[in-house]
Amino acid sequence: MNTFDAVKIAYKALDDKMGIDITVLDIREVSPIADYFLIASASNSNQLKAMADEVDEKLYKEADIKLNHAEGFQTKSWILLDFGDIVVHLFNEEDRAFYNIERIWGDAKFIDTETLK
Repeated sequence: MNTFDAVKIAYKALDDKMGIDITVLDIREVSPIADYFLIASASNSNQLKAMADEVDEKLYKEADIKLNHAEGFQTKSWILLDFGDIVVHLFNEEDRAFYNIERIWGDAKFIDTETLK
């Protein structure tokens, strides 16, 4: 399975858990840290955790991709999931607006999420 197919699995997992404003960035041309960022918001901390758990489970079961590192489960405002070539950023709505990482990574290619469905 290629990385883009795994991105589709992660996107679907976030969509299934009603992730808000799911954004996918192709950062291969602008950074060596990963190939793709997935960014999504949640309306509450329970949804935030459910989204993180769903992405982790689906990538492991469907793509045999293991979570390398996770941060933010304690604060429940920004959860980062590092799967190597794919990094998932999950925010509560207020922190996403504050950090606005899409602007920071503005040189990255934004993926049309319709291609991920």
